[in-house]
Amino acid sequence: MTTPSSERPGQGTPSADRPIAVVTGASSGIGAATAHTLAGAGYEVVCAARRAERIESLAEEIGGRAVGCDITSDADVAALAEAVGPRLALLVNNAGGAVGQEPVSNADLDAWTTMLATNVVGTGRVTKALLPALVAGEGTIIVVTSTAAEAPYEGGAGYCGAKSAERALVGALRLELFDQPVRVCEVSPGMVHTEEFSLTRFHGDRARADAVYAGVPGPLVAEDIAECIAWVASRPAHVNVDRMVVRPRAQAANHKVFRG
Repeated sequence: MTTPSSERPGQGTPSADRPIAVVTGASSGIGAATAHTLAGAGYEVVCAARRAERIESLAEEIGGRAVGCDITSDADVAALAEAVGPRLALLVNNAGGAVGQEPVSNADLDAWTTMLATNVVGTGRVTKALLPALVAGEGTIIVVTSTAAEAPYEGGAGYCGAKSAERALVGALRLELFDQPVRVCEVSPGMVHTEEFSLTRFHGDRARADAVYAGVPGPLVAEDIAECIAWVASRPAHVNVDRMVVRPRAQAANHKVFRG
Protein backbone atom coordinates (compact mmCIF):
# COMPACT_ATOMS: atom_id res chain seq x y z
CA MET A 1 0.00 0.00 0.00
CA THR A 2 1.11 3.55 -0.67
CA THR A 3 0.64 6.65 1.39
CA PRO A 4 -2.47 8.78 0.79
CA SER A 5 -2.27 10.88 -2.33
CA SER A 6 -3.65 14.33 -2.95
CA GLU A 7 -6.65 12.85 -4.67
CA ARG A 8 -10.21 13.65 -3.65
CA PRO A 9 -11.04 12.22 -0.18
CA GLY A 10 -12.31 8.68 -0.51
CA GLN A 11 -10.46 8.10 -3.78
CA GLY A 12 -6.89 7.77 -2.51
CA THR A 13 -5.22 4.60 -1.31
CA PRO A 14 -4.96 3.76 2.41
CA SER A 15 -1.94 4.78 4.44
CA ALA A 16 0.59 2.05 5.21
CA ASP A 17 1.59 3.43 8.60
CA ARG A 18 -1.72 4.31 10.22
CA PRO A 19 -4.36 1.90 11.53
CA ILE A 20 -7.71 2.33 9.83
CA ALA A 21 -10.85 3.35 11.73
CA VAL A 22 -14.36 3.55 10.28
CA VAL A 23 -16.84 5.97 11.83
CA THR A 24 -20.45 5.78 10.65
CA GLY A 25 -22.70 8.79 10.98
CA ALA A 26 -19.61 10.96 10.67
CA SER A 27 -21.29 13.97 9.07
CA SER A 28 -22.19 15.69 12.37
CA GLY A 29 -22.34 15.48 16.14
CA ILE A 30 -20.66 12.60 17.92
CA GLY A 31 -19.57 11.01 14.65
CA ALA A 32 -17.76 14.10 13.38
CA ALA A 33 -16.15 14.73 16.77
CA THR A 34 -15.02 11.10 16.94
CA ALA A 35 -13.46 11.30 13.49
CA HIS A 36 -11.46 14.36 14.60
CA THR A 37 -10.38 12.72 17.85
CA LEU A 38 -9.33 9.44 16.25
CA ALA A 39 -7.38 11.25 13.54
CA GLY A 40 -5.54 13.10 16.29
CA ALA A 41 -4.78 9.74 17.90
CA GLY A 42 -3.09 8.50 14.73
CA TYR A 43 -5.83 6.67 12.86
CA GLU A 44 -6.62 6.99 9.19
CA VAL A 45 -10.34 7.63 9.55
CA VAL A 46 -12.85 6.48 6.95
CA CYS A 47 -15.73 8.89 7.40
CA ALA A 48 -19.00 7.24 6.39
CA ALA A 49 -22.35 9.00 6.13
CA ARG A 50 -25.13 9.80 3.67
CA ARG A 51 -24.27 13.50 3.32
CA ALA A 52 -21.28 13.24 1.02
CA GLU A 53 -20.43 16.94 0.92
CA ARG A 54 -20.02 17.08 4.70
CA ILE A 55 -17.82 14.02 5.04
CA GLU A 56 -15.66 15.04 2.08
CA SER A 57 -14.91 18.31 3.83
CA LEU A 58 -14.29 16.51 7.11
CA ALA A 59 -12.02 13.90 5.54
CA GLU A 60 -9.95 16.58 3.85
CA GLU A 61 -9.61 18.44 7.14
CA ILE A 62 -8.40 15.42 9.13
CA GLY A 63 -6.42 13.62 6.42
CA GLY A 64 -8.91 10.78 6.18
CA ARG A 65 -11.17 9.33 3.52
CA ALA A 66 -14.85 9.92 2.79
CA VAL A 67 -17.22 7.14 1.74
CA GLY A 68 -20.83 8.05 1.10
CA CYS A 69 -22.85 5.37 2.85
CA ASP A 70 -26.49 4.87 3.81
CA ILE A 71 -26.30 2.04 6.35
CA THR A 72 -29.77 0.84 5.33
CA SER A 73 -28.44 0.03 1.85
CA ASP A 74 -26.78 -3.31 1.16
CA ALA A 75 -24.99 -1.85 -1.87
CA ASP A 76 -23.65 1.16 0.05
CA VAL A 77 -22.35 -0.99 2.88
CA ALA A 78 -20.73 -3.42 0.45
CA ALA A 79 -18.98 -0.45 -1.17
CA LEU A 80 -17.82 0.71 2.27
CA ALA A 81 -16.32 -2.72 2.99
CA GLU A 82 -14.53 -2.67 -0.36
CA ALA A 83 -13.14 0.81 0.35
CA VAL A 84 -11.86 -0.27 3.77
CA GLY A 85 -9.92 -3.23 2.43
CA PRO A 86 -8.78 -6.46 4.09
CA ARG A 87 -7.79 -5.17 7.55
CA LEU A 88 -9.56 -2.85 9.95
CA ALA A 89 -8.41 -1.73 13.38
CA LEU A 90 -11.54 0.01 14.65
CA LEU A 91 -15.22 0.25 13.76
CA VAL A 92 -17.32 2.91 15.50
CA ASN A 93 -20.99 2.18 14.86
CA ASN A 94 -22.41 5.62 15.53
CA ALA A 95 -25.08 6.10 12.84
CA GLY A 96 -28.65 5.97 14.07
CA GLY A 97 -30.69 8.45 16.09
CA ALA A 98 -34.16 9.20 17.40
CA VAL A 99 -37.30 10.19 15.53
CA GLY A 100 -40.31 11.45 17.49
CA GLN A 101 -41.32 11.22 21.12
CA GLU A 102 -44.99 10.35 21.05
CA PRO A 103 -46.76 8.02 23.51
CA VAL A 104 -47.64 4.56 22.27
CA SER A 105 -51.29 5.59 21.95
CA ASN A 106 -50.27 8.15 19.33
CA ALA A 107 -47.15 6.42 17.97
CA ASP A 108 -45.76 7.09 14.52
CA LEU A 109 -44.95 3.51 13.64
CA ASP A 110 -43.10 4.57 10.50
CA ALA A 111 -40.70 6.41 12.81
CA TRP A 112 -40.25 3.22 14.83
CA THR A 113 -39.42 1.37 11.63
CA THR A 114 -36.85 4.03 10.72
CA MET A 115 -35.19 3.82 14.14
CA LEU A 116 -35.00 0.04 14.02
CA ALA A 117 -33.67 0.12 10.45
CA THR A 118 -30.81 2.45 11.36
CA ASN A 119 -29.91 1.78 14.99
CA VAL A 120 -30.33 -2.00 14.86
CA VAL A 121 -30.40 -3.45 11.34
CA GLY A 122 -27.99 -0.83 9.97
CA THR A 123 -25.52 -1.47 12.78
CA GLY A 124 -25.82 -5.18 12.14
CA ARG A 125 -25.35 -4.72 8.39
CA VAL A 126 -22.17 -2.66 8.76
CA THR A 127 -20.73 -4.96 11.41
CA LYS A 128 -21.41 -8.09 9.36
CA ALA A 129 -19.80 -6.59 6.26
CA LEU A 130 -16.66 -5.40 8.07
CA LEU A 131 -16.22 -8.35 10.42
CA PRO A 132 -13.74 -10.25 8.22
CA ALA A 133 -11.50 -7.17 8.09
CA LEU A 134 -11.85 -6.68 11.84
CA VAL A 135 -10.84 -10.29 12.53
CA ALA A 136 -7.87 -9.95 10.18
CA GLY A 137 -6.87 -6.68 11.83
CA GLU A 138 -7.50 -7.92 15.39
CA GLY A 139 -9.74 -4.92 15.68
CA THR A 140 -12.25 -3.31 18.03
CA ILE A 141 -15.95 -2.69 17.55
CA ILE A 142 -17.46 0.18 19.51
CA VAL A 143 -21.22 0.67 19.31
CA VAL A 144 -22.66 4.00 20.42
CA THR A 145 -25.97 3.17 22.08
CA SER A 146 -27.78 5.42 24.57
CA THR A 147 -28.98 5.56 28.13
CA ALA A 148 -32.37 5.06 26.45
CA ALA A 149 -31.36 1.39 26.69
CA GLU A 150 -31.00 1.67 30.48
CA ALA A 151 -34.69 2.23 31.24
CA PRO A 152 -37.84 3.28 29.35
CA TYR A 153 -39.40 6.71 29.67
CA GLU A 154 -42.66 8.28 28.52
CA GLY A 155 -42.67 8.84 24.80
CA GLY A 156 -39.57 6.71 24.38
CA ALA A 157 -41.04 3.35 23.43
CA GLY A 158 -39.70 3.47 19.88
CA TYR A 159 -36.25 4.86 20.64
CA CYS A 160 -35.76 2.95 23.90
CA GLY A 161 -36.82 -0.20 22.08
CA ALA A 162 -34.38 0.39 19.23
CA LYS A 163 -31.46 1.17 21.52
CA SER A 164 -32.27 -1.81 23.76
CA ALA A 165 -32.22 -4.03 20.69
CA GLU A 166 -28.91 -2.49 19.62
CA ARG A 167 -27.52 -3.26 23.08
CA ALA A 168 -28.71 -6.87 22.70
CA LEU A 169 -26.83 -7.01 19.39
CA VAL A 170 -23.65 -5.92 21.17
CA GLY A 171 -24.04 -8.56 23.84
CA ALA A 172 -24.76 -11.37 21.40
CA LEU A 173 -21.84 -10.36 19.19
CA ARG A 174 -19.43 -10.38 22.11
CA LEU A 175 -20.49 -13.93 23.00
CA GLU A 176 -20.19 -15.07 19.40
CA LEU A 177 -16.68 -13.65 19.03
CA PHE A 178 -15.30 -14.85 22.38
CA ASP A 179 -12.63 -16.93 20.62
CA GLN A 180 -11.73 -14.30 18.01
CA PRO A 181 -9.19 -11.44 18.35
CA VAL A 182 -11.92 -8.79 18.23
CA ARG A 183 -13.10 -6.63 21.13
CA VAL A 184 -16.79 -5.68 21.29
CA CYS A 185 -17.49 -2.56 23.35
CA GLU A 186 -20.39 -0.19 24.00
CA VAL A 187 -20.45 3.51 24.85
CA SER A 188 -23.83 4.62 26.18
CA PRO A 189 -24.25 8.42 26.29
CA GLY A 190 -26.83 10.29 28.30
CA MET A 191 -27.78 13.89 27.59
CA VAL A 192 -25.48 15.18 24.83
CA HIS A 193 -26.16 18.64 23.42
CA THR A 194 -25.43 18.47 19.70
CA GLU A 195 -26.72 20.61 16.88
CA GLU A 196 -28.91 18.00 15.21
CA PHE A 197 -29.97 15.14 17.52
CA SER A 198 -33.01 16.73 19.18
CA LEU A 199 -33.77 18.88 16.15
CA THR A 200 -34.10 15.73 14.06
CA ARG A 201 -36.10 14.00 16.77
CA PHE A 202 -38.65 16.82 16.82
CA HIS A 203 -38.82 17.20 13.03
CA GLY A 204 -37.05 20.56 12.95
CA ASP A 205 -39.01 22.16 15.81
CA ARG A 206 -36.29 24.36 17.28
CA ALA A 207 -38.28 25.34 20.39
CA ARG A 208 -38.89 21.70 21.40
CA ALA A 209 -35.30 20.77 20.64
CA ASP A 210 -33.90 23.61 22.74
CA ALA A 211 -36.28 22.81 25.62
CA VAL A 212 -34.55 19.45 26.10
CA TYR A 213 -31.42 21.22 27.36
CA ALA A 214 -33.02 24.33 28.87
CA GLY A 215 -31.51 25.19 32.25
CA VAL A 216 -29.27 22.12 32.36
CA PRO A 217 -25.84 23.17 33.64
CA GLY A 218 -23.16 21.48 31.58
CA PRO A 219 -24.82 18.92 29.34
CA LEU A 220 -22.34 16.69 27.59
CA VAL A 221 -21.03 17.75 24.19
CA ALA A 222 -19.99 15.58 21.27
CA GLU A 223 -16.30 15.88 22.10
CA ASP A 224 -16.89 14.33 25.53
CA ILE A 225 -18.21 11.14 23.94
CA ALA A 226 -15.49 11.18 21.28
CA GLU A 227 -12.85 11.19 24.01
CA CYS A 228 -14.55 8.23 25.71
CA ILE A 229 -14.60 6.29 22.43
CA ALA A 230 -10.92 7.01 21.84
CA TRP A 231 -10.07 5.92 25.40
CA VAL A 232 -11.94 2.63 25.04
CA ALA A 233 -10.16 1.98 21.73
CA SER A 234 -6.77 2.76 23.25
CA ARG A 235 -6.90 0.13 26.00
CA PRO A 236 -4.47 -2.81 25.66
CA ALA A 237 -5.69 -5.55 23.36
CA HIS A 238 -6.55 -7.88 26.24
CA VAL A 239 -8.81 -5.28 27.91
CA ASN A 240 -12.47 -5.19 26.83
CA VAL A 241 -14.62 -2.35 28.16
CA ASP A 242 -17.99 -4.05 27.88
CA ARG A 243 -20.06 -0.92 28.51
CA MET A 244 -19.33 2.66 29.45
CA VAL A 245 -22.34 4.74 30.59
CA VAL A 246 -21.62 8.48 30.38
CA ARG A 247 -23.95 11.18 31.65
CA PRO A 248 -23.54 14.83 32.59
CA ARG A 249 -23.34 15.40 36.33
CA ALA A 250 -26.75 17.10 36.22
CA GLN A 251 -28.44 13.96 34.89
CA ALA A 252 -28.82 11.39 37.67
CA ALA A 253 -31.11 9.30 35.46
CA ASN A 254 -33.07 9.78 32.26
CA HIS A 255 -36.06 11.03 34.26
CA LYS A 256 -34.11 13.03 36.88
CA VAL A 257 -32.26 16.05 35.52
CA PHE A 258 -31.27 19.16 37.46
CA ARG A 259 -32.28 22.40 35.75
CA GLY A 260 -31.01 25.56 37.35
